[in-house]
Amino acid sequence: QVHLVESGGGLVQAGGSLRVSCVASGRTFSMVLMGWFRQAPGKEREFVAAISWSGGSTYYADSVKGRFAVSRDSAKNTVYLQMNSLKPEDTAVYSCAAKNSGGSTIYGYNYWGQGTQVTVSS
Repeated sequence: QVHLVESGGGLVQAGGSLRVSCVASGRTFSMVLMGWFRQAPGKEREFVAAISWSGGSTYYADSVKGRFAVSRDSAKNTVYLQMNSLKPEDTAVYSCAAKNSGGSTIYGYNYWGQGTQVTVSS
C-alpha cells in the first residue's frame, strides 16, 4: 500500500502562484509514476501532470503546459506541483496519485490522495 497526503492548497488571485505538495508513505519503492489530477465542481476529473519516480520525466496536459511544473524529491518521498499564472478555470480539488506500472500517464493509477482545494479568484 502507498499512502498519499496532499497539502498547500488555498485561495489565490488570478495571475498568482501556488505550490501543492504530495507526501508518499508505505511501499514507495513500488512507485513508477506520480500524477496530479484535478476536479472542478460539476466536471469530470482531468489529468494535469505526471512525473516518473526514478528518472524525473515529466508530462503535462495542454491546458497547463508552460504554466505548471511538476517535480519530485525522492529523499523526502514528495512530489510538488508548482502552479504559475493561475486562472479562475484552474479552480478545482487537486489530487495526487501513484501507480506501480508503466504505460499510460493518465490511466491505471493504483493509489490516490484525498485532495487539496485550489481556488483562483478573478
